[in-house]
Amino acid sequence: MTLFVDASALIAIIAGEAEADAFADILETDPDRLCSALSLWETIAGLVRSYAFTVEAARERVRLTCEESDIRLVPISGREFELAVEAYERFGKGRHPASLNMGDCHAYACARAHQAVLLFKGEDFTLTDIVRAGPSR
Repeated sequence: MTLFVDASALIAIIAGEAEADAFADILETDPDRLCSALSLWETIAGLVRSYAFTVEAARERVRLTCEESDIRLVPISGREFELAVEAYERFGKGRHPASLNMGDCHAYACARAHQAVLLFKGEDFTLTDIVRAGPSR
């Protein structure tokens, strides 16, 4: 099974949020773990904004977490672009109760493009047709 890691899950793991251990366990169960440059950028920005990390400290923690968890960086192509636009049209903020923002639409698109389940925190994606990573799938 392939798993795409959303920024919200990476932030939870790195910041030691309540879901950190459960997310780390889920990462261990899926051998093919993916993330994108945009999701990593969003993770760094979230750590700086919400947890008072410096940019350099956040960058290093993200790098180490991806390395230790064997999370592979995947490129963003025209396919992801098209799927992100479709996600916005179907589930975007101001258009649907899921209210997906740009980063969410991008994570949705990457998961779809790679036929992956999505590891995320929160409930926004539960209002879409994406498959959530974890024991309940």
